[in-house]
Amino acid sequence: MLLVRRSAVGFGGVARWGLRCLCSGDAAGRYRDTVLLPRTDFPMRVNGPNLLEREIQIQQKCGFDQLYTWQREKKAKKEYCLHDGPPYANGDPHVGHALNKILKDIRNRFEVLRGRQVHYVPGWDCHGLPIELKALGDLGTNELSPLQIRQKAREFAERAISRQRAAFQRWGVMADWENCYYTFDGKYEAAQLKVFQEMHNKGLIYQDYKPVFWSPSSRTALAEAELEYNPEHVSRALYITFPLLTLPAKLAAKAGVWGRVSALIWTTQPWTIPANQAVCYMPKVQYSVVKRADNEQLLLVASERINSLASILKTNLESLATFPGTDLEGGVCQHPTIPSKQVPLLPANHVTMTKGTGLVHTAPAHGMEDYGVATHFNLPVECMVDEEGRFTELAGPELQKKSVMTDGNATVISVLQEAGAVVKEEDCVHSYPYDWRTKQPVMIRASKQWFINTASLKDKAKDALQKVRVIPESARSSLLAMLDRRTYWCISRQRSWGVPIPVFYHKETGEPLLNKHSVTHIAKVFSEKGSDSWWTEPVETFLTPEVLQKMQYIGASWAAVLPDPRADSYVEGKDQIGGWFQSSLLTSVAVRNKAPYKALVVHGFAVSERGEKMSKSVGNVIDPDVVINGGKDLSVSPPYGADVLRWWVAESNVFSEVQIGPNTLNAAKDSISKLRRTLRFLLGNLQSFDPRSQAVDPKQMHYIDQYMLHVLREFSMKVTDAYSEFDNGRVIRLLQSFITRDLSNFYFSIIKDRLYCDPEDSLGRRSCQTVLEEILDGVSRSIAPVLPHLAEEVYLHAPGHDEGDTLFRSGWIKTSSVWRRPGLEEAVEGACAIRDSFLSSIPGCNAAEFELIVVIEPGLFFELMESLQEEPTSTCSQLTELMMASRTTLANSLPRDLPLDAITSTGTFLINLEGGMIREESAYIVAAMPTSLSRCPRCRRYTSDEPDCLCPRCQTMLENAK
Repeated sequence: MLLVRRSAVGFGGVARWGLRCLCSGDAAGRYRDTVLLPRTDFPMRVNGPNLLEREIQIQQKCGFDQLYTWQREKKAKKEYCLHDGPPYANGDPHVGHALNKILKDIRNRFEVLRGRQVHYVPGWDCHGLPIELKALGDLGTNELSPLQIRQKAREFAERAISRQRAAFQRWGVMADWENCYYTFDGKYEAAQLKVFQEMHNKGLIYQDYKPVFWSPSSRTALAEAELEYNPEHVSRALYITFPLLTLPAKLAAKAGVWGRVSALIWTTQPWTIPANQAVCYMPKVQYSVVKRADNEQLLLVASERINSLASILKTNLESLATFPGTDLEGGVCQHPTIPSKQVPLLPANHVTMTKGTGLVHTAPAHGMEDYGVATHFNLPVECMVDEEGRFTELAGPELQKKSVMTDGNATVISVLQEAGAVVKEEDCVHSYPYDWRTKQPVMIRASKQWFINTASLKDKAKDALQKVRVIPESARSSLLAMLDRRTYWCISRQRSWGVPIPVFYHKETGEPLLNKHSVTHIAKVFSEKGSDSWWTEPVETFLTPEVLQKMQYIGASWAAVLPDPRADSYVEGKDQIGGWFQSSLLTSVAVRNKAPYKALVVHGFAVSERGEKMSKSVGNVIDPDVVINGGKDLSVSPPYGADVLRWWVAESNVFSEVQIGPNTLNAAKDSISKLRRTLRFLLGNLQSFDPRSQAVDPKQMHYIDQYMLHVLREFSMKVTDAYSEFDNGRVIRLLQSFITRDLSNFYFSIIKDRLYCDPEDSLGRRSCQTVLEEILDGVSRSIAPVLPHLAEEVYLHAPGHDEGDTLFRSGWIKTSSVWRRPGLEEAVEGACAIRDSFLSSIPGCNAAEFELIVVIEPGLFFELMESLQEEPTSTCSQLTELMMASRTTLANSLPRDLPLDAITSTGTFLINLEGGMIREESAYIVAAMPTSLSRCPRCRRYTSDEPDCLCPRCQTMLENAK
């Protein structure tokens, strides 16, 4: 049971300690040098260039760069493996990097302190389109050979890695920075090919001609994870008629009554109309033939869409006949732009009724569901669009070489209008996929690519995911949804910078040659010479290939980096739900039938303080280098140092969007400053104290000191649990509550008199110092994963260890179950309940100017209070210290001659011992009266018999000092 504690007036606030707190005025001045005030050279604050210099000095002096190697060489019973998801080596470090790397480092440092051997190998994804595009800039690829492109991309990646690595080190991230992994390393590429080979052996990798997401701006196929959706995209949407040449058999009898009927479709991509091969309907839905009131045109539409279409077309639609979708079987339409072409009406389950007409234009080369229809009904898959997004000669001379996204689309619309097929045109604002690198719209385009058959892996992957802990748990549904959406995975890319797909093609037939012998041999060559050897070595080294494609990074880093089958944790942003998290899962399940991780931690993105995405054009980008070192104008962008950046990560709710800006950073700086003042108070009161020789056994301590050890133990257990849950925000809240509530407002205000005015070697003072040293040690270690620079700085000033020792090499918070004694908690918290009643009865007054009579009937509660004060009345008992009063009398009843100015208050306290076996609720009365004693000029407590005279305690202390 923990109580809310009040601080007595005049005794609060760690920052107030100093000479004036105890000795002021002429009388007090005589005893100034006899008071043991705090002394330390630990600075109150460190700002500006001094802060930056201090952090770098601490990194050097405390061996930050050697810590990872030291802990790897140290024997440990358990290992903790956090597998680093490789960031792209395509630019400068940003706050997203800081959020991710610091979050990982906090956990790794916590595990090192706990005595575990941490396995953490930082890595970089060095391949891929973003790097190739940035490396080439405006050069293009026409003038360069693949090997030249690869060389430029490699050099660009290496420069980016160098900058990012230096930043990560400056942030205090612990790793062996000389032994990172890089996806362009030959051994890594060989491991990736080995996974590719094993998946191919199981029939999971195949080549096919099917529609994939295609980026005309980067001229390559894209996976779902490489897309971002623009909710404000505007398309020219058309309502288009497909005249029915052959009515379905079940409706043919009514043809003479109706006349000419046209199927009405709606599309946001008119450029796909030339590739149309069918019009699809939903078999289980009702359809109608309707007549327009304005021109008597007959249209075939879904019955439930009639009212919406009437509103859109601004005319009444009269239903002439209604029938089930199954009656449309056998219908044939005329293609609207190719008079000689006929297209069938076909059933399909992907047709929806939320928008459009209930009939769907189907172009198998440009839609995933369309392709499924084509496969089922054996329709042709004709792609009339090239890699640059331009119509080919198959589309005809009027469209050839025109961009389907711009002038080609406009030309198709003109052709449709000239044919009289356009019923209505409108602008449609909708979510549309964009290439996340070039920020340009993509299309769906059929091409010959290499795929992984994820449909056959999906169920196994879901089963494996059930055994994985997901933090936060709410992210699990997104992971499962993304698995459901991916029926196949396109792994080939039409670029030079990547790992070549180890396939050979027959020169005449184009048939691929791919088997375990060829892949094993190529992997061996790559391991020794790297994938550049595909171009530099003679063809005899590999056979005689005609290389067509490169392989996308397939998420097989677990095969190249992890020492054991599974990592304890993967920690990445939510964008990796459909990216690295999923690709790692699928490849591991395919090869090993298990997930490569035991836990997934999914964090949000860094955003501005307004919750906006960071953008250079908006001007809200926060540069972590400026956060640490300051900007050009230090009055606007002061240097905060690395620990403020780390505090921001720890304090934030990383499982949602994480805001950062001047207000956030200033708040983090203020929080660290408050923490620093507390640590300075602790260090100042441990001057000349050596815990190795002067520590007091807990059994000999004052009750309040023993109680604080118990509180410290509870705090340390909660902090340990929070770190284990990746809940660093709870660590910060626990720390701030412990410092404010338990230390500043409670313990420090109680013990200052004993610290400053008792004899230096007295049991009471050493008891207090023993606890302060434990608190300093516990707080320092609790903040160390978050603030390693501050923690090590404190450790350099702290007593009890040898020169050269560092905090991170000395373990986690050390507590003992002995600190929890039966009855101790009840005695102290019972006294605190009495104190709260007393302080509530004298609002705005100084508790030290009152003496108390505490009345408790005989019983267990009275016995507990007697353990704090053996004599009936005392000015220096543990009970009086807790009350922070002048004098305390403990009695069974109020005296008859109670002064008229006495202020009485009452209360009850519930004692709960032996796990509830002993329960007793006791009442008490507190009578508070202005004290008749005078203030001692040395300790400033009202414990002296005469004005300007020392109290008995101070008198004895000074006499013994002589």
